[in-house]
Amino acid sequence: MSRGPEERRFTTLSGLPVERVYGPEALAPDAAQRLGEPGAYPFTRGVYPTMYRGRLWTMRQYAGYATAEESNRRYRYLLDEGQTGLSVAFDLPTQIGYDSDHPMARGEVGKVGVAIDTLADMEILFDGIPLDRVSTSMTINATAAILLAMYIAVGKKQGVRPEQLEGTVQNDILKEYIARGTYIFPPEPSMRLVTDIFAYCAKHVPKWNTISISGYHMREAGCTAVQEVAFTLADAIAYVEAAVRAGLDVDTFAPRLSFFFCSQIDFFEEIAKFRAARRLWARIMRERFGAKNERSWMLRFHTQTAGASLTAQQPENNVVRTAVEALAAVLGGTQSLHTNAMDEALALPTEASARLALRTQQIIAYETGVTNTVDPVGGSYFVEHLTDTIEAEAERYIRRIDELGGATRAIAFMQREIEDAAYRLQRAIESGERVVVGVNAFTIEEEPPRGLLRVDPALEAAQVERLRKVRAGRDAAAVERALDRLEEAARGEDNLMEPILEAVEAYASVGEICDRLRRVFGEYEAEVSLP
Repeated sequence: MSRGPEERRFTTLSGLPVERVYGPEALAPDAAQRLGEPGAYPFTRGVYPTMYRGRLWTMRQYAGYATAEESNRRYRYLLDEGQTGLSVAFDLPTQIGYDSDHPMARGEVGKVGVAIDTLADMEILFDGIPLDRVSTSMTINATAAILLAMYIAVGKKQGVRPEQLEGTVQNDILKEYIARGTYIFPPEPSMRLVTDIFAYCAKHVPKWNTISISGYHMREAGCTAVQEVAFTLADAIAYVEAAVRAGLDVDTFAPRLSFFFCSQIDFFEEIAKFRAARRLWARIMRERFGAKNERSWMLRFHTQTAGASLTAQQPENNVVRTAVEALAAVLGGTQSLHTNAMDEALALPTEASARLALRTQQIIAYETGVTNTVDPVGGSYFVEHLTDTIEAEAERYIRRIDELGGATRAIAFMQREIEDAAYRLQRAIESGERVVVGVNAFTIEEEPPRGLLRVDPALEAAQVERLRKVRAGRDAAAVERALDRLEEAARGEDNLMEPILEAVEAYASVGEICDRLRRVFGEYEAEVSLP
């Protein structure tokens, strides 16, 4: 005898139980206090009083591939199509501190992002793009200080002062150890680089968001919504503690902290997740760290729709998935948003698919009416219950991480939790318990995909040749002096941003700068646990 719909267990994507219906009894006794008002502590309903009635989120499509020239053309195209902020994807060698002519870079130059070797590449990347009128996010971590220094140097060449620059550098090295792997140095010197950026920008680049603490990559690796909130905020706690230990006052740097979350396909769970994260962070900053500045309590975040939800099968279905995920991010109160293109499970997006992804945001913003009122889902019995549940479960995880000595010492614990969650989800998909349209249900025979974007292999040779010319034409003695000064600073306690900026402006390469730091800091080797 088959079971009726009431007999099976309903859960969110993350496994949280879902009841048949929710009523007033689902709300906490202090629900009104937990909700608060938009723009006021605890910020459950949003960080600004008027939210999108006053200003829409930044439409910031993540882009970058091949050479600086190719990526510059894509940025100009997206800006012409109505994008309101830039988001730079760097290739793998740039992310892990190798120049394009290094043996480790062979075959990877320009494949998953733009190749940046020296300031010359950065100048081309932003050619014709006024840095005093555009906000730029850079997804870079281990080499974040170097790419930020290059951005500052490009601004100077354009006549834009550092204090005018606006944007974000991801600069979140802990999640690299936990889930992503593009690290270079061990945790302690890596944390020093993070806090050096905090201190330098507080003094010289005050409008810059000095870190984007990322749950996105952990979610893409398979963690649950609860784990994404907990592990992201645990990492954030570690950064705040490191900065305070380095002598920084919490209210001098905390207002420029920002966050980066995934928006997965479970619509209401994602909305609740964003609301819970905001409320929990506000309490952590006010009660745990004693922050007095209201802006230090605000969790401002960028969202990207879930790459892991995209399917190579029936890729047109990804348009629908992305639209649902983007709407959840907006209803959850995001400050900026990237919508994935439908072909990203197969290749880098074409111009047409990138435009359609941007149009998805624009339709939500200008046609649906969801921006007309603040927190339109606030007060939903289901959403409020989910918000409370995610907050409480995330708090339990944070307490456990505290018991283990904090995020830097709980890396292995978080890795195991993510692996277990990913395994459970994959088992549910393979068994058919969790339906993925076009993959394990409603499948069709398909022709091989056509018209995908392919990076021309000849572009790698062109990039290597440009690097050779830069090295031949620069002042070699000035480069050597700058690198010597950087190495000396690394052996001491000086802030590393100034010598890095000096090296960058002398046209030292990313690889040369990282090699000097490797001499002093060494390289991180992940522990491998065998079964």
